[in-house]
Amino acid sequence: MRAPSREPRARGPLVVAGKRSPLARSGTVLADVPAHLLLAPVLGALAAEAPDLPLADVVVGNAVGGGGNLARLAALEAGLPESVPGLTVDRQCGSGLDAIVLACRLAQACAGGAYLAGGAESISMAPVRGRRTADGGIEFYRRAQHAPTRLDESESGDPDMGWAADTVAREAGVSRERQDGFALRSHRRALAASAAGAFDGEIVPVRAPGGTVRADNGPRPRLDAKLLARFPAAFVDGGSVTAGNSCFDADGAAAVLVLAPDAEPPALAGRVALEFRGAATVGVDPRRLGLGAAVAAEGLLAQHGLTAGDLAAIEFNEAFAGQVLACTDRLGLDDGALDAVLNTEGGALALGHAYGASGAVSVVRLLARAQSLPDGAPCLAMISSAGGIGTAALFETRRLPLWPRSG
Repeated sequence: MRAPSREPRARGPLVVAGKRSPLARSGTVLADVPAHLLLAPVLGALAAEAPDLPLADVVVGNAVGGGGNLARLAALEAGLPESVPGLTVDRQCGSGLDAIVLACRLAQACAGGAYLAGGAESISMAPVRGRRTADGGIEFYRRAQHAPTRLDESESGDPDMGWAADTVAREAGVSRERQDGFALRSHRRALAASAAGAFDGEIVPVRAPGGTVRADNGPRPRLDAKLLARFPAAFVDGGSVTAGNSCFDADGAAAVLVLAPDAEPPALAGRVALEFRGAATVGVDPRRLGLGAAVAAEGLLAQHGLTAGDLAAIEFNEAFAGQVLACTDRLGLDDGALDAVLNTEGGALALGHAYGASGAVSVVRLLARAQSLPDGAPCLAMISSAGGIGTAALFETRRLPLWPRSG
């Protein structure tokens, strides 16, 4: 890891607090909780961190909800002032990270002093989708279209996620054994982190019809290499991507508190924050959409004179183990670097993928990990999205002074 830079530069917006709901396998303990009620307690807990801050807006990502303005609904449900408007964005799986990036850029542009930003998804309660037919009936369909459905011999231009992940893993030469090994790593690290209390400070309990939910329910204690090896190919005959080395759908919400560069409220004095340094969102071949995060990260790091080896911490949404490894191989991270900096307390393979919330979960996890890093340590959040899109956001750790700066 490169030593933190000491050169004077303009200060960036600060991510000073992060919270999330428990992440639960869809169809289980949070199945009857709509997205706005997953998010509202998270927003309320963050607002309580600095109650005197005047919030400019709430920016929320969502991918498969029923429409409307989820951010506004959740903000009102959380008891935030009626003057806080709310904005909902959709970049599919990247929605939560892009919402945080948007809030950081608004703060950077002096559009407001404080923002709540993140994402929420109830996959269990996602509406059934249908379109009108010529005869006035309704044709139901499984998912929205993300790219043109043109064909070039055998490859669809708008593939299912699993098919695309298998393509990326095959073309990158990522073996089934490596994928299974990485999936097992995720579960074991998440279980160890949970047992050590690493998630306790960030999880906000959520009330559900069956009782209050206080913990994630995805990590599997009995999973081992032998069991993973028994899973058949899930998407492509003879392929390497299985249900065991793929994420599962999850319900959940996550958000952070973003402050303008010159804001240092006394309630937050002494905290370790993430200072926003920049972000990049790029488009790639929709048939190889999993590579989007790596392409975005390459450009962003080059812009800041960094390589992946300089990073102290990386949070990368684990949609598929093969996709993650193809991207980290492309970025030049060897096994040692992977172990030391990437998703060190597990990721979506163990905790689940809550679509529009997952990018925000990554930033919440990055902030938690930043507490043990030195000032100026570079950290990266990254995610790939349907349609062939990748987003990466670069931060540096910064400890706030013990009293507000004067003058």
